[in-house]
Amino acid sequence: EVQLVESGGGLVQPGGSLRVSCVASGFTFSSYWMYWVRQAPGKGLEWVSAIDSGGGTTYYEDSVKGRFTISQDNAKNTLYLQMNSLRPEDTAMYYCAAAPSIYSGFLYWGQGTQVTVSS
Repeated sequence: EVQLVESGGGLVQPGGSLRVSCVASGFTFSSYWMYWVRQAPGKGLEWVSAIDSGGGTTYYEDSVKGRFTISQDNAKNTLYLQMNSLRPEDTAMYYCAAAPSIYSGFLYWGQGTQVTVSS
């Protein structure tokens, strides 16, 4: 059974930091491109970041570039998103997802973890 489980969300102050995690099971994590996407209240899904199957190349949406860092631990089948200098507009449900390549649609996704940035 394929499963992606996100964790680590919560309430943080503007300018604060948070790291969310995604533990994968039921498939070979290192064989897929991994993504973080998010959905704010009343809005559609927004691509945030991606990392290739080898873990050597990363991609970021412009608004998070320089603030967020995506990484993975293949041995633990775990994906991470380190979020620094958080802004209220970063408030969203964060989901991890997996795809065979950058050209493919998502095959798997998780239930999400809520991140709220507020004073």
